[in-house]
Amino acid sequence: MNQERPDDTLPLRIPPAPDGAPAPGGTPSAARARHAAAKPGGALRSSALMAAGTAVSRATGMIRQTLQAAALGTGLLATTYTTAGVVPMGVYTLLIGGALNSVLVPQLVRARAEHPDGGHAHEQRLVTLVLSVLAVGTVLAVWAAPQIVAVYASDGAESHAAFDLTVVFARFLLPQIFFHGLYFILGQLLNARQKFGAMMWTPVLNNLVLIAVFGLYIALLTGPDEVADITSGQVRLLGIGTTAGIVVQALALIPFVRASGFRFRPRFDWRGAGLRKSLSAARWTLLLVLANLAAMTVVTHLAGAADRRLPTAGVGFTAYSYAQTVWMLPQSLVTVSLVTALLPRMSRAVAERRLDDLRGDLSRALRVSGVLIVPAGFFFLAFGPQTAQLLFAHGAVDAASAAPAGHMLQALGLGLIPFSAQYLLVRGFYAFEDTRTPFWTAAQIAVVNIALAVACHLLLPPRWAVTGMAAAYAVAYGAGLLLTAVRLRRRLHGRLDGKRLCRTYGKLAAAAGTAALLALAVTGFAGIRAPALTLLAGGLTMAAAFWALARLLRIGELRALPGLRRA
Repeated sequence: MNQERPDDTLPLRIPPAPDGAPAPGGTPSAARARHAAAKPGGALRSSALMAAGTAVSRATGMIRQTLQAAALGTGLLATTYTTAGVVPMGVYTLLIGGALNSVLVPQLVRARAEHPDGGHAHEQRLVTLVLSVLAVGTVLAVWAAPQIVAVYASDGAESHAAFDLTVVFARFLLPQIFFHGLYFILGQLLNARQKFGAMMWTPVLNNLVLIAVFGLYIALLTGPDEVADITSGQVRLLGIGTTAGIVVQALALIPFVRASGFRFRPRFDWRGAGLRKSLSAARWTLLLVLANLAAMTVVTHLAGAADRRLPTAGVGFTAYSYAQTVWMLPQSLVTVSLVTALLPRMSRAVAERRLDDLRGDLSRALRVSGVLIVPAGFFFLAFGPQTAQLLFAHGAVDAASAAPAGHMLQALGLGLIPFSAQYLLVRGFYAFEDTRTPFWTAAQIAVVNIALAVACHLLLPPRWAVTGMAAAYAVAYGAGLLLTAVRLRRRLHGRLDGKRLCRTYGKLAAAAGTAALLALAVTGFAGIRAPALTLLAGGLTMAAAFWALARLLRIGELRALPGLRRA
């Protein structure tokens, strides 16, 4: 199950002006003029740089995922590796990742601006603290691997071999905790110096290492079909190779950090440096992380149960993970990059009490991103099975065992729309420095997701249980979007540009839904069976039809796609 990226940072907050005082840097009208003037350039360039790095990273990541499926399949054997793979990031995020993201990293920017030494001492203390916590946490996690894995997977007479293999994989992969943290803190040192490129591009190195590992696995070794058949040599290749990718990704940042002027000198004089207060302020974000981890853990556990009941059918957690990776691509390429570029401007708008500008930024971001997100959701609904077959039906995976992942992609499909919109709207609370409301919203989404996932596990047959969980995830974020919109509307004095947003999304859904039906009709009438040809013909038909219908419906946001011009 995918989590929000730990390198999605929050910017420096500018303290609000006292009542009656002008906004920093001049009058409110002057601030608004600067805000408007800054729109086309800086945000677009930053967004484009991050989107380019993300696009290459996601493209190489999909190649890696395809090879992983060809090597390990989508059944129980693959799930032992996939489950072990989610453990390091979960432990890292719980251990220190949430605090880093919400409070400690923004302090780097503040310290550079406010401290007499340019924040150098604070940086040394923070890096020393982070690396110390990570080192101790990593050692303890490797030692407690069986107990940690037991949270994600059941151990019993029938599943003991799979559980043991997951523990072995986890012990190889858990050292990633330290290197995830090292990558993140080094990347934020660069971001604090306005150097964004390296952190966005180095994940490509990790993907290239894994592509080589899985390519070697396929080329030199006979891939096993069952847990009992995998050899210790194959386990070592996968375990060491996977961790090596994260190591390379983290260490590749060191030359860039040194070139930026940072030199690491351990400093343990943490007392009185303000770090305790910062950690205390991070409590709501840490609780949010716990809510997300709770939902992820339950779904991982229940989806793994489907794999244990049908070990070679590809109906469980690995298929779910593959489907969600594909489903997240439009969100990663469009929404995350757009939000990261817009958030500093939204934060300044709140600080300078320009709520109309904040409201306008949120509305534009939702409408512009919707032009790509809405048709992507309908495309997955229409062509999920063909997409999964094209990407994953190779090597150890045949068309039959790729089918469940395709159905999960269909079940997730339209959920992309509320997922992306909720991700954007919750950043409105972060602009107000409010982390409490996002926690309560995340907790409620998690409760809905867990309740529906448990119902699917109990009521549906194993073949369809995890497909139901995918639909449950989409429904949970639909509920989360409604909650977030209502709460943010109150925060913005009862106005969220709701009528315009509903009108635009209604037109987008009508255009995308009609285009998807037309694409299905064309591919069905032509009798196309090959997944590549189906996706090519269906995709081109859908794109052309959507564009024509959007023009007919006068969806002006089409003109805003190249930038952030007012639509």
